[in-house]
Amino acid sequence: MSKARQGSRLVADVLAYVGARLVLVAALAALIFGVARLLGVEEFPLVIAILFALVIALPLGIWLFAPLRRRATASIAAFDEQRRKDREQLQARLRGETSPGDPGA
Repeated sequence: MSKARQGSRLVADVLAYVGARLVLVAALAALIFGVARLLGVEEFPLVIAILFALVIALPLGIWLFAPLRRRATASIAAFDEQRRKDREQLQARLRGETSPGDPGA
């Protein structure tokens, strides 16, 4: 996989996970706010609904979005592995060593 494609996949996977977590918080906040209105609490602060939604969404999101989290983690690991290989090749070239996998050889 090319570096550009790997980087764009990393960004897409991480943004999908973050976006899903944010949507979960928004949905929970709307649900909490709506239930408060249905129960007759007219002046329920939206900030309180958002804070409760954040607290509820933290563990719930880990459980609900496990496949997205695993995909994002795998993308980060692949990107880091490529960076590590590139750094090792650069350090080898700086030392004057060449390897068969070195594109500059």
